[in-house]
Order: sequence, then C-alpha cells, then structure tokens
Amino acid sequence: MAQRIAVIDYGAGNLRSVAKALEEVAKDAPGGGHVMVTASASAARGADRIVLPGVGAFGQCANALRAVPGMIEALEEVVTERGRPFLGICVGMQLMARRGRERGEHQGLGWIPGEVVKLDPGDPRLKVPHMGWSPISQKLAGLRHDLLGRLEDNGEAYFVHSYHFQVAETAHLLATCDYGQTVTAVIGRDNVIGTQFHPEKSQAYGLAFLRGFLDWTP
Repeated sequence: MAQRIAVIDYGAGNLRSVAKALEEVAKDAPGGGHVMVTASASAARGADRIVLPGVGAFGQCANALRAVPGMIEALEEVVTERGRPFLGICVGMQLMARRGRERGEHQGLGWIPGEVVKLDPGDPRLKVPHMGWSPISQKLAGLRHDLLGRLEDNGEAYFVHSYHFQVAETAHLLATCDYGQTVTAVIGRDNVIGTQFHPEKSQAYGLAFLRGFLDWTP
C-alpha cells in the first residue's frame, strides 16, 4: 500500500514545489507514495509521514500554524506520540525549536532544544539573508544519521534565510554549512529531521535527500 505523505498547508510554505518534488521521488520509492497538501488535522492524523514547509518570519509562521484548527494537537499526536517520520523545511525546521528570536521572542514546538537566532557572518562581504548554494558538511555534526548516509559530503544545497537554528545539544546537529560562521543545515532526533536549505530547490542533492526521507525508518 502506498504511504500517505502529508504536506501541511498553513499559508506559510512553498507548498506546490515541495509536493511536486515529493511526488517525483515517490515514483521510485517501494510501494510508491500518495502526496497530499492539506490543512486538515484529521488528514494529518492519518498520514504515514509529515512534511512541514515554511517561508517567512518565525513568529508569523508559528502563529499561522497554531491558527489551523486542531493542527498542533494532530502533529503532537502523530509525531511525538506515534513516532511517524517528520520533515521540517526552512522555517518549518526552525519551528521545532523551543523559541525563535526573529522580531521578538516567539514560542516554537519545542521538539528539539535550542533557539533560532540571526545569522552573523562576521564578514561584511557576506550579506544577510544567506541566499544561494552552499556545500553541506557532515564532518562537524554530532553524529552520522541514517538518512544522510546516502548523500555525499560537501554536496551543495540551496538556502534562503536570515536566521538559523542554534542547537542546545550537539547530538542534534546533523550537518552544517559555512557562511562566515558555522550555520546549522540539518537537525534531527528520533523520528524528526529538518533542513535549513530547500531540498525542493536543491536539484539532485535535494531530491536524494527527499528520497532518503521516504525510505527512512526511524
């Protein structure tokens, strides 16, 4: 039976591009996959995998997600209680933090200890936002993750962001990139993983990551 992949629609994501990329990689996944873009809490509860995209400011996205009736409760049930695989993308990844410090202090989901802080490259030639392609390194990460095992170290991914996730525990830091400072690129623990980069815009590297997510059994 095809696995059900829910892309959560809360008005703050690059939904169609994410769904299209997932549909592409699902063609070759064992059993295939049915990708649905949904704002329904009941549909999220019935999903085998959850993807939370996000574009915009942390507080705005957090408020938008909480405004979807029953969605926070559904995500807590499916992800933290049932242990279904979860992928956060860009701000969707940042929302796993305890708090974000963009335009004030805002509460996140609290699934991974840490906070989201502004980039500080320390080089006036490097502008914020960080926009463009950067190599992804797993060498500085806390541990080697099963999902990342199929990906080449220093493969390039596409970023657009002004803030990044500052983890409280190095074990949750899975990959980094360099932008005048060490920037969190991938975080994860247990059945949740998140990317600061946009896999749907990262060509072969991003598609390989998404395919890995569909194959991943936490």
